Amino acid sequence: MANLKRFVEMNEKLTAAAKNKAPEELLFTYNGVLYPSMLCSPETFQALDTFQLRADDLLMVSYPKCGTNWTIHILHDMMYNIHGQEPPPVLSMLEFGTPDKFESLNMIPSPRVLITHLHRDNIPKSVEKNKVKTLVVFRNPKDTAVSLFHFYNSLPLLPNYSSWDEFFEHFMSGKVCWSSYFEHAIAWNDHIDDGNVMILMFEEMKADLAAAVKKIAVFFGINLTEEQIQLITDRGSFKAMKERSSETHGSMGSNIFRKGDVGDWKNYFSEAQSRAMDAKFEECLGRTKLGEMMNYSVHCKT
Repeated sequence: MANLKRFVEMNEKLTAAAKNKAPEELLFTYNGVLYPSMLCSPETFQALDTFQLRADDLLMVSYPKCGTNWTIHILHDMMYNIHGQEPPPVLSMLEFGTPDKFESLNMIPSPRVLITHLHRDNIPKSVEKNKVKTLVVFRNPKDTAVSLFHFYNSLPLLPNYSSWDEFFEHFMSGKVCWSSYFEHAIAWNDHIDDGNVMILMFEEMKADLAAAVKKIAVFFGINLTEEQIQLITDRGSFKAMKERSSETHGSMGSNIFRKGDVGDWKNYFSEAQSRAMDAKFEECLGRTKLGEMMNYSVHCKT
């Protein structure tokens, strides 16, 4: 696949270039939010404001380390099975790359798979105007924090943290790339009943991937046979994707697909940190529909 080869080569170039950067050069702030400078730029954000999403686009939104690359693979596999489409040669992550990428995205035939980590308020207004179907993937906040901590400390594109304790404080206060997990969650909870929005949990995918694949397909109106669902499920298991990660993502692969476990947070959180996260969850998402969907008491309590 030529497009896959190009994607891997781009990842390798970014990784090599990042190794020559000082830690303070790896991040920048745009409208009060931290972003990785090797992947994003103010110029790209400005161009994104006027980018037009189509009514038949497949948009996937997730906070970092909530199953983004896993879900991207499943969506691309669906498109390949139905339309024979390979992943596009340009970055389908909306905020990544240079401003000229949008000209290339405009040339891609429908249906396009588009992805973003952006807060709902920062997504192009054309999503709401054109009622673009939006799949929003969430993961419990404790496992998300641990996964993001390891991502920072293993990926040359981001500065390292000296300790888990230091990272935890930044995660809780939203001083990490793409800002606060809880602000993202609150914003989507406000739109959880919108007809063009579907919330899917990382933990759902882990428990029954075939059911999750079916759910995604039905939401986007993709007609898959049982045989296709099984094929996508087999190829889309976390184990299968981790085994192929060097082929699909180059040297970044092992960093992107680390463990994919539910409950790994227990190996990192102190009792005080666990209580602090519990209180934050209750403050932000207690008695909300999204909070109920997260099964917090199952996945985040000992």
